[in-house]
Amino acid sequence: MRIWPALAIMLLLAACGRVVPAPSPAPPPDATSAIMAGAILGQAFSRLEIDQVDARGALSSFIESCPKVLARDDVSGLTQNADWRPACDAASNWPASDARTFFSTYFQPVEIGGGDAFATGYFEPEIAGSRTRSADFTVPVYAMPSDLERAWPAEVPEAERTARAPLGRYDESGEFVLYHERAEIEEGALVGKAPVIAWAADPVEFFFLQIQGSGRLRTPDGEIIRIGYAGQNGRGYTGIGRVMRDRGLLGDGPGQYAGSMQGIMAYIRENPAEGRDLMRLNKSWIFFTELTGDGPLGALGVPVRPESSVAADPRFVPLGAPVWLDLDRDEADGLWIAQDIGGAIKGANRFDTFWGAGAQARETAGGMSGRGKALLLLPIASAARLRIAR
Repeated sequence: MRIWPALAIMLLLAACGRVVPAPSPAPPPDATSAIMAGAILGQAFSRLEIDQVDARGALSSFIESCPKVLARDDVSGLTQNADWRPACDAASNWPASDARTFFSTYFQPVEIGGGDAFATGYFEPEIAGSRTRSADFTVPVYAMPSDLERAWPAEVPEAERTARAPLGRYDESGEFVLYHERAEIEEGALVGKAPVIAWAADPVEFFFLQIQGSGRLRTPDGEIIRIGYAGQNGRGYTGIGRVMRDRGLLGDGPGQYAGSMQGIMAYIRENPAEGRDLMRLNKSWIFFTELTGDGPLGALGVPVRPESSVAADPRFVPLGAPVWLDLDRDEADGLWIAQDIGGAIKGANRFDTFWGAGAQARETAGGMSGRGKALLLLPIASAARLRIAR
């Protein structure tokens, strides 16, 4: 799976997830990279609370990330491919029983943009589905449609066209227009234009699975169909949790619903007409591919692992880098590896923690909203350049 970002739960509830009492921390308004946000050496590794169990899980995820880290460009400006080589060469043969020493040997804690962190959670949902359509399974799980492409509308001047054209389609007159939005797709706009992988039973559960960007479909005969992110319709994302909060529907008062994924689902189920209209405010639609190997897959192209993988903004955190969190939610404290991105995971020190699949993962991720401090662990060579720059 490619977690859409977080398309994590924060996407849904408050602009990656859940409703929070205040907006997430942000770097200076003009900061578009870690260097611009401010990168300085952090406290000594010896002062970080990281136990061996936590470090062992992070080491395993780091090893899986190394082939990608060594080959991809780091848009944050913090690292170069060669910086990762010493740690990656050592990682595969490092004794798991002493994983903490591995990180203290090859990495230096660095603080980005002041270090004030905000973290939400995401998980791999499992919902009822079927390979065939029936009275009980009517919600199509679409693969990529044949008419979705990138191009520039004719009215956009050449001088204003960037390297990445927008997503859309050519209409009957040959004009390039925006692609179908959620309401249009639900009303059948993609019939005959996009393959159907399977059929889901519950439109509300499927909506939330789209927010996560991946998940599992359990068929009546017990087959598990794992689906992952394949693409998106190009329409903007609207976090319906924020809309509900603005309308006074979420909170602790009489008649209000809990500010969590569970609370939002309760409102939609108890108010089906209003709930459908609310979901349609989010015009974004996710297309899937069936996954047959290990997973789910994050944006780095390697499996994300429960309580070890985290989504981050790659402009501020190199994908594959270890991240240390110390939050007011103790279960999220410790060492994570940045292996994913998310539509609402934007800015310095904004993270989305992955909790796996199942009821407990759903509960933890659905209520995760933690604030505190974050440190990025950079390869020694990368940190040395920061020291020279200062």
